[in-house]
Amino acid sequence: MKLYYKPGSCSMASHIVLNEIDQPFDLDMVNTEKGTTETGVNYREINPNGYVPSLLTDTGEIITENPAVLQYLGDLAPESNLVPANGTIERTRLHEILNFVSSELHKAYGPFFSGETLSPSARIKVETGLARRVGFIESELLDGRQFLLGADFTVADAYAFVVLNWSEFIEFDLQPWPSVKDYVKRIGQRPSVTKAMITEGLIKDH
Repeated sequence: MKLYYKPGSCSMASHIVLNEIDQPFDLDMVNTEKGTTETGVNYREINPNGYVPSLLTDTGEIITENPAVLQYLGDLAPESNLVPANGTIERTRLHEILNFVSSELHKAYGPFFSGETLSPSARIKVETGLARRVGFIESELLDGRQFLLGADFTVADAYAFVVLNWSEFIEFDLQPWPSVKDYVKRIGQRPSVTKAMITEGLIKDH
């Protein structure tokens, strides 16, 4: 398998899950501005939309869009409990949270990475919307669960961690949401997560 990725972006969720399932894979870093990969490939030929992640499977198929890539990888290792079984209500709950992270939480961080400087009033407006989405994650964790779906780490946690961890880079304080803050810290200590972050150059290997 080969993961087309951009350091620190949402594709890191797939990188984390690849580490979790412990199967061999290659990485090819994408320069989304230039539309080329580290190995010199025209990335638009891999993914016409030009964004990451994209996964080249062992059978030669290309899978795009985070929720699809994450579930495909989780299904490769059912014993890992990274995804609930198909046809169960638990799998439906996974779809719910993946869709929320993708369409609501992820997009709420988007304005901070647009390349344009936010005015003070614009930042307040964007932060208000972001706070509402982070508040939803907080409400899900208030019952004391360790992970978004309960007792097991799933692909949803990999994705949610990556997005919520952007808070540090945009100086958005998670202090008002103590359950979320603890969640991000806890997941950040998983070996699969630290390995991905070291590989992508986000933290140093001690």
